Amino acid sequence: MTGLTIVLLLVVLATAVATGARHWRLPAPSLLVVAGLGIGMLPWVPDIHVPPQAISVGVLPPLLYASAEEISGRELRAVWRPVTVLALGLVVASAAAVSLVASAVTPLTASTAFVLGAVLASTDPVAVTALGRRLSLPPRVQVMVQAESLFNDATSLVLFKVAVGTAVTASAVSAPGAVGQFVLLGGGGSLVGAAVAAVVTLIRQRTEEPVLETVIALVTPYAAYVLAEDLHTSGVTAVVVAGVILGSTGHRLTNAPIRLQVHAVYATVVFLLESVVFAIIGLELPTLIRELAADEHGWPLWVPAVAFTVLAVRLLWVFPLSALMQHRRGGGVSLRVPAVLSWAGTRGVMPLAAALSIPLVTHAGAALPHRPLILMLTTGVVVLTLIVQGFTLAPVVRRSGIALEPEHTAREEASARNRLARAALAELEQLAELQAAPEVVVDQLRRRIHIRLQQVDTEIEEDQTDPANAYRDLRRALIAAESAELQRLYEANQISGTTRRRLQRALDLEEAGLGG
Repeated sequence: MTGLTIVLLLVVLATAVATGARHWRLPAPSLLVVAGLGIGMLPWVPDIHVPPQAISVGVLPPLLYASAEEISGRELRAVWRPVTVLALGLVVASAAAVSLVASAVTPLTASTAFVLGAVLASTDPVAVTALGRRLSLPPRVQVMVQAESLFNDATSLVLFKVAVGTAVTASAVSAPGAVGQFVLLGGGGSLVGAAVAAVVTLIRQRTEEPVLETVIALVTPYAAYVLAEDLHTSGVTAVVVAGVILGSTGHRLTNAPIRLQVHAVYATVVFLLESVVFAIIGLELPTLIRELAADEHGWPLWVPAVAFTVLAVRLLWVFPLSALMQHRRGGGVSLRVPAVLSWAGTRGVMPLAAALSIPLVTHAGAALPHRPLILMLTTGVVVLTLIVQGFTLAPVVRRSGIALEPEHTAREEASARNRLARAALAELEQLAELQAAPEVVVDQLRRRIHIRLQQVDTEIEEDQTDPANAYRDLRRALIAAESAELQRLYEANQISGTTRRRLQRALDLEEAGLGG
């Protein structure tokens, strides 16, 4: 069986399982891992070895970029304090705890156990975003979970590089050196990401070709990642920063048809990459188990022990932090939000990419001790957390009672639609006073807007039987007015980023339907 055949079969498998997960309303990442694990255990399936660059360079950048685009700067500023504490303190605490447990119960030395701790220290933005899409979490909680998983990378990367340096060279690393690496990785990556976003903004402002815009959108995360890595900073941080900046300003750079095309293409790419990468995680685990040495077959006990340590440290960190913040605000202490925050911290693609990049040999030329065990434990913990936490996250959210009811979202959208329609009506009356269009067209649009005002919670299908130029031009002017009002509502903090994206997409679809 050739490599190309395996890739094609993997795409078919991942797509079929992901489609079934949507149909059965199950978490796709968890189901894909289970399917991959089951197939990987079949005797006729060949061993799966994933090249390190395939994940870190080929798959990770677009998935990180798509996750970062969903977070706006406004929402990020609202949660920066708890996110900072989680992205710094919790990562260090998790790495230390995993290192201690691994060195105590596994054959790993102190230095190699520290490598494992650094690999598993941070939550995974790809897994967190993929699992969170199907949950109706409050906007603040959703942003906090996603932002933590996106920005704890700089801390975990510093720990990982320090740990690998210690294991490979058998030398200690000073605290000032670690701080300097953190500034270089995090700060340098942020600067590269901001620079890439600025360049892309300038290019997109001067481009109106849909195909070129789509290519730019696909290349942007790779450009940010590769450039940052070449400058010895954090490629992941660069991609995240570029995604947050362009996600907050991208709707101003292009017109509706281009936005719709880019959205459709990117959604397809993300779906395929997510589906394939989670299936690969399950497929690779049996191969890693078969390659373990004779003194490394205690993994059935070691994997749960390490996974429990990761979760226990997160619980012990999040609950007191949440209680302290609630006490400072003067309210009662509730355990509902910290319960969801703790259980949503799964591991996924990021730890796997880090583990695959561990050097094969030390500086002395000898094989790095227990590297296969580190990779196997990492993959095992990723699989276990995706299965256990992935399948149980939705029940935890339901039991917590913090999930938004569908009526809440419907009311917010209905209120915003009402404001948009009134903004369009005001613009229409101004245009009518200027006699910018025939009166019959103005009256037709006025009637349509009044219908929308009366039925703000329903989709109005536009009658396109009379595609007159005047009608199309005037309707586009009204859509522009609605888009401006939508942006004003968002900037005034009257609607969430999710509502803004949904309504902007509805306006884009209507404008694209005008043709001409």
